[in-house]
Amino acid sequence: MARPCYQTQFMTGIAWGSYEDYFLGKWDGINHLGVGQVTQKGDTIFHGRNMPYVVPVKSFIEYMKTAIIKRVIDAGITTIFLEEPEFWARAGYSAPFKEEWQKYYGFPWRPQHESPENTYLSSKLKYHLYYEAIKEASNYAKAYGKSKGKDIKVFIATHSLVNYSSWKIVSPEASLASLPGIDGYIAQVWTGTSREPTYFNGKEKERVFENAFLEYGSMVSMTAPTGRKMYFLTDPIEDWPRDWADYKKNYQATFTAKLLYPMVDNYEVMPWPERIYTRPYKLANSNEKVLIPQYYSTQMQIMVNALNSMPLSANRVSGENGIGVLMSNSLMFQRFPTHNGFEDPQFSNFYGQTLPLLKRGVPVQTVHMENLRYAATLKNIKVLVVSYSNMKPVSADVHTALAKWVKQGGVLIYCGRDDDPYQSVMDWWDTKGNNFKAPSEHLFKLLGIQPQAGKEQYKAGKGTVYILRENPKEYAMAANADGKFVNIVKQGYEKDAKAGSLTFKNSLYVARGPYDVVSVMDENSDTKPYTIKGPVVDLFDPQLPVLSEKVINPGEQALLYNINRVSDKKRPQVIAAAARAYNENIQGNNYSFVVKSPVKTLNSMRVLLPAKPKATKVTDSKGQEQSDVKTSWDASSNTLYLGFANSPDGIKVDLSW
Repeated sequence: MARPCYQTQFMTGIAWGSYEDYFLGKWDGINHLGVGQVTQKGDTIFHGRNMPYVVPVKSFIEYMKTAIIKRVIDAGITTIFLEEPEFWARAGYSAPFKEEWQKYYGFPWRPQHESPENTYLSSKLKYHLYYEAIKEASNYAKAYGKSKGKDIKVFIATHSLVNYSSWKIVSPEASLASLPGIDGYIAQVWTGTSREPTYFNGKEKERVFENAFLEYGSMVSMTAPTGRKMYFLTDPIEDWPRDWADYKKNYQATFTAKLLYPMVDNYEVMPWPERIYTRPYKLANSNEKVLIPQYYSTQMQIMVNALNSMPLSANRVSGENGIGVLMSNSLMFQRFPTHNGFEDPQFSNFYGQTLPLLKRGVPVQTVHMENLRYAATLKNIKVLVVSYSNMKPVSADVHTALAKWVKQGGVLIYCGRDDDPYQSVMDWWDTKGNNFKAPSEHLFKLLGIQPQAGKEQYKAGKGTVYILRENPKEYAMAANADGKFVNIVKQGYEKDAKAGSLTFKNSLYVARGPYDVVSVMDENSDTKPYTIKGPVVDLFDPQLPVLSEKVINPGEQALLYNINRVSDKKRPQVIAAAARAYNENIQGNNYSFVVKSPVKTLNSMRVLLPAKPKATKVTDSKGQEQSDVKTSWDASSNTLYLGFANSPDGIKVDLSW
């Protein structure tokens, strides 16, 4: 039997890694542990033993190019993933960083804890250093590969801008999408990032689905206008020890969130499979540790195999898709440390703009200001929410683009008191002939409006501007405080943009080929469940039941295979399985295939057939017939259920009717 062929690709950290030959002096005879990122206390931030998070100085970039990238290309690798370009916001006190500061700004280093301006400048430098490091490394990979007659692809594996901002990490993020040496990204979103507690309606708690939806969305908006390829990651477990029931619940939430973006169909299905299959974790309500329970490994493998046939779709998620929230790399620049008593608990200035809409069933989109120069960025946006309470515009061109969009008919809602201590940092709006006290003043000037106390609505060309003098965190951190904001968005969408009715609900739904993807949100005045008529196969249930209808309650998600949307019901086919099918063969009234999956897991599968089978034969790779095979026929869907032990060597199934 022919074995499947795999393409070997290479992933390595760009901010940390097992680079002991560099750190300990074996590469060039110089000990480089001193390039680590250092906190105010003088502590180096380590990722592991002899593995500091680095300040990407010239020697480190040369090491990455010649000792890492060159070696893997020489070994025949043509796809390289540079992982997690991360500079901790609390770092910025090392000698190498001080040297880079002098080179970049032309004046001596300033400690970031002493002023908001120092913090902002420090973060801009951190951003710049990794931008340049990735630019150099990716350009080198492309050029060296070309010299060897190879077309090298370079991708960045990175957390979302939402998560890095929340976790107080600085990274180049959106700007990389325009680099010629970067072919795309892996969106590293999983339970560990999405369970970070958020404020909504005055309550701080985990909101895993909603957070994941916003994280994946920020990655889509980062790359969509540039046409770069995007992989979505989910992880069936996470970095911190929990229990299997917790992993399962949150895996379903993050998995559903990514499938609600039907314009993406490339996935990283699990990092570190050995961590999932060979490491024991707790059972729920018990201190006993066990390997992954078979109910969960079966369900997880069903979900992963569904991704093999998950189609791209032009369908849009249910709800009005024309509402955006502007975001920028500069979200990462104001997070640490706190100055002048101004705080943004749990990144609430962002969630105050997004959760009030998302929780009401509006699939709010994030829009990257770094991409405003691309016409496609605002093409389908009717209402754009903007706040400079937790970010600042990266250039005057941002306002030029926004003003043009508004004057052509767009609706812009500006939320902010402009009272944070970063409003007057040294940047383009208050240097080189500009003397605006806040960057929003420049935007309003281009729009031709003069804000007046007590007045919220203004006209600008064919468009409309609303100015709400609250910081968005005020909409999230207090109970029942978001009503005015939501009403303004609704008014802007319906009356000013004339985009139709903005309806509120408690669910998000999309159809992708035969798959139904739905999430029903809690914390909503609408507590009705969402019902999908069958026959549907429940892919979150390891027994793959066929249901006449599926009821999804608030706080739950579902992934269903809808039998009514099978394109050719007369063709025998595997529609769901906890194993991957190979060598499919249809001959008259006979259908056979081989399924493979990890050892010590159970296969559960549904097979669509023209008629109830008269004979079912299941044999292992040695031809031995398997005795412990569960079978059942469902007449409502014309599907056969099969259950048996998996084998990586393959199990052959022969069906005849």
